[in-house]
Amino acid sequence: MDDQISGLERLAALEEIGLLKSRRDRAADTKDWALYEALHAPDHRSYNDDYGGTATAAEMMVVVRKSMENLTTLHHSHTPEITFQSPERASGIWAMEGLSLWQQHGEEHWFQAFGHYHETYEKRSGRWLFTSRRLKYYHTWKSPDAIFPPPIDDAAS
Repeated sequence: MDDQISGLERLAALEEIGLLKSRRDRAADTKDWALYEALHAPDHRSYNDDYGGTATAAEMMVVVRKSMENLTTLHHSHTPEITFQSPERASGIWAMEGLSLWQQHGEEHWFQAFGHYHETYEKRSGRWLFTSRRLKYYHTWKSPDAIFPPPIDDAAS
């Protein structure tokens, strides 16, 4: 599979996918929702251990915006393993660490997670986009009495 892409084309694709991932983490932490959505294909599928799955980028954005509305987050992704199925399709596994901070009943709380993102990417119209993501936690911990994930207020939609 990886033999279908080689040399400079492979290095360029690895750099572009790395930048895609970096932009996603920054967009999430800064709540730049226009950028966040633009990084995902419209048919993007997502599954998160905290909030379940979505079948489109539009559905994902509703959940992401609501779930992160009252959180300060810090996303770190590192040590990528990228495999190419073709010059336009790839999959990746990234180690992750995430920290979420919020107020609950007037007190500050935190949740920290360690795990892996399992993702797929496609090059469409000359640029790489996320086409799927599955977040799997292997270790989590939180402040005493913290409720995480904080409930999503469906009435706010």
